[in-house]
Amino acid sequence: MKILIITGGSRGISAATALECARDGMGIIMI
Repeated sequence: MKILIITGGSRGISAATALECARDGMGIIMI
C-alpha cells in the first residue's frame, strides 16, 4: 500500500488530491 502525506488538505486542490488517491486505494495522512 502506498501512503500519501498531504499538508493543508482540508480544502482546495489538496482535498481533491486526497479524495482521488483514497479512491485509488492509497493510505492518506493529512496534516
